[in-house]
Amino acid sequence: MDFFDLVTEVIDFRSFSNLWYWIVLAILWSTLSHWVLGIPYHLVQRARRGDAESLRDLYALAEINSRRILGFADLSGTGFVAASAFVLSSLAVLGWGYRVEFAQAVILLLMPLILVTALTVHTARRLHDSGFERLEIRLRNHRLMVQGMGIVFIFVTAFWGMYTNVTFTPLR
Repeated sequence: MDFFDLVTEVIDFRSFSNLWYWIVLAILWSTLSHWVLGIPYHLVQRARRGDAESLRDLYALAEINSRRILGFADLSGTGFVAASAFVLSSLAVLGWGYRVEFAQAVILLLMPLILVTALTVHTARRLHDSGFERLEIRLRNHRLMVQGMGIVFIFVTAFWGMYTNVTFTPLR
């Protein structure tokens, strides 16, 4: 095996048959479900168990991060939505219109990421408007919704990846 074969084997654009894609998918969902509004979930758990210092830290981080998230959403939310719509629609046309597997794989990573971002903005706005009451419960519910989305999107990605691998013909 020469160097060129090694490089093309490591950097393969057949995404669904590549181990790196599935590692990235696992890391993405693990990270999304661990960091709730930028707060590590183990801090939420410690605060729910009654640790006073963790509860104080949780409220401080929730206030800081929700202000930061809402500031970003208010300042550049429209531009972010427009850019996201452009990127997603371009990838959808490339992926399913022109059958580019790499574009399909990227859209199956980005689309749920954008949905989780929208859910995060929604949760931050609800927390800010309520004065951060029932903070631990709302953060737990947010995490459960993200995990539910993760289950659905991992299933969809795995199903589409298996279908793509089964129906792939190298001489198209």
